[in-house]
Amino acid sequence: MFETIVALATPPMKSALAVIRLSGDDCFEIVSKCFSKDLKQIKKRTVMVGNILDDTHVVDEVVLLAYVSPKSFTGENSVEIMCHGSMLIVGEIISLLIKHGAREAKRGEFSQRSFLHQKMDLVQAESINDLINAQTSEAKKLSLFALEGVVSNLIKPLKSSLIDLISAIEVTIDYPEYTDIEEVNKEAIIQYVDKTIPLVKQLIEGGIKGQIITNGIKVAIVGKPNVGKSSLLNSFLNEEKAIVTDIAGTTRDVVEGEVNLNGLMLHLMDTAGIRESKDKIESIGIDKSKKSIDLADLVIVLLEASKLDEEDKQILEYTKNKKRIIVYNKADLGLHKKKQDGETYISALKGDIDELKTAILNIVGISKEDFHNPALTNARQVGLIRQVEELLLQAKNEILNGTPIDLVSAILYSAYQNVLDVLGESSDVDISKEIFARFCVGK
Repeated sequence: MFETIVALATPPMKSALAVIRLSGDDCFEIVSKCFSKDLKQIKKRTVMVGNILDDTHVVDEVVLLAYVSPKSFTGENSVEIMCHGSMLIVGEIISLLIKHGAREAKRGEFSQRSFLHQKMDLVQAESINDLINAQTSEAKKLSLFALEGVVSNLIKPLKSSLIDLISAIEVTIDYPEYTDIEEVNKEAIIQYVDKTIPLVKQLIEGGIKGQIITNGIKVAIVGKPNVGKSSLLNSFLNEEKAIVTDIAGTTRDVVEGEVNLNGLMLHLMDTAGIRESKDKIESIGIDKSKKSIDLADLVIVLLEASKLDEEDKQILEYTKNKKRIIVYNKADLGLHKKKQDGETYISALKGDIDELKTAILNIVGISKEDFHNPALTNARQVGLIRQVEELLLQAKNEILNGTPIDLVSAILYSAYQNVLDVLGESSDVDISKEIFARFCVGK
């Protein structure tokens, strides 16, 4: 039996309306105890207008939507109460419902119940959180693909073909006297791996791009003091967020901002100028700059187009192992040398940064087509598919090395379990608590 849970499903702020959501086996009985109409005899989805009552006292006039199991988001009897958007009224209604037997829902518990009642798989469930947190229309589109089941359909053929292969191998294990069947199955495994690995690699490559589209990338802007880092941040944001002066060392802390670059969300970090300094506060800022470099997915190393000194060389050395773009600023003041292919020149102060924007999109490797392709969208999903690739290659190598087919079958079964884990169908691993705990309350 699933106990009835309740939560506010809209933001906790003053508004015209608020929505309170309940779900559980006895939610109709609980709501009936404080609603002016009886819900217990409802047989299909119903809309009602009535009063929420605390004994005889009217708390609020509401619109109530009742959903009968299994035709609800959670697959259980569910109620949505639309009341006036006063947090005082919301608090009184939720307190009443808890008094009559409901309990406050945990983060993601409604979505978790939908998953447990097989209304959606785990890929679809995770997409709900992605959809809520989407910062670009492109990320929203990717989340909708997953919510509609399009992404799951990319995985299901792999699940089906793996279990077919494993089933065929089981015949060999059950009837070991038929050595000719074993040889056929060994060859089938090699052919299967050779055919399937390119498809798995496509899933992984698409998933890496899907993560970038969903989450964006962290971009650290680094360079020596007074090279134009704050001006570059302001140019990206089209606002004067960072203080700009001709005094070296003005930026003492990491200044952050976000910008949507043609559908790619950039989480920008304007860092303190990196140099040797005896100033205690500036030194702290420089340490933070180095930490920002370590955390960044992409580093923009800003140099002056007119000169390159020892401090610049030290920064180039420090960032050599990071994905980076070397950018020459203040190009309007004169180039230090003839521009070479692949070099990027800008004038941050004048807002002339189009060349840099193009370079970012090129180095990240996201094309316009990628925004329209369904793909895996998080590290959990991609990590499991990576393991599938490794296990398939291991199975092939074991066959080539003469390993008994029953041991190879165990490797293939591990790959199959990983595919089930992506969809949340594995009975051996309980990951739902960790995943749904990231959701907002009421979803």
